[in-house]
Amino acid sequence: MATADARPRRRADAERSIARIVSAARQCLGADPDARIDDIARAAGVGRMTLYGHFPSRAELVEAALVDALRAGEQTLAAVDLTGDARDAVTRLLESSWSLVAESSALLSAAQNALPPARILELHPGPVQRFEELLRRGQDQGVFRTDLPMTWLVGVVHHVLNGAAEEVHAGRVEPADAGRMIVATVRPMLAFASSPTGGV
Repeated sequence: MATADARPRRRADAERSIARIVSAARQCLGADPDARIDDIARAAGVGRMTLYGHFPSRAELVEAALVDALRAGEQTLAAVDLTGDARDAVTRLLESSWSLVAESSALLSAAQNALPPARILELHPGPVQRFEELLRRGQDQGVFRTDLPMTWLVGVVHHVLNGAAEEVHAGRVEPADAGRMIVATVRPMLAFASSPTGGV
């Protein structure tokens, strides 16, 4: 029968093992979105059985790696200055968001291959909420459009960021150009529309 001291030690060992696996998954999938489970297990210093004991499917492991990356990214985004004109704040937020996407484009590609798009969006509650609040402020300032649903606007921005990551990963867009292109795409899309066919 296990002693009371043994159980906490096993839990601590399991937590350390999970942390190593998630860290290895971030590293391996960040370098190659098609990285094999064997490669991730080897990088984590564990066997396949141990890895599958914590993450029964590839999708669960990819999701854990993405959540861990998003948690780290949230700290960066929380430091972005969103005061002042909402248009300038959106530019700063997009540039910071893009830098995070650029750093983990391969990981995002792995997530897109393993997880439904809706699930990926669900895993971004902090960034999504921050962007929604900024858009509403811009709408109150009269600089952002109000003729389209908020969920649509946020979804379009999400797809632009992920699409840019795919283009960079495929070598069709230089990483140094992606931030500028994202801002040039998103800001006009968000601009206040004076009519269904035009803007100001």
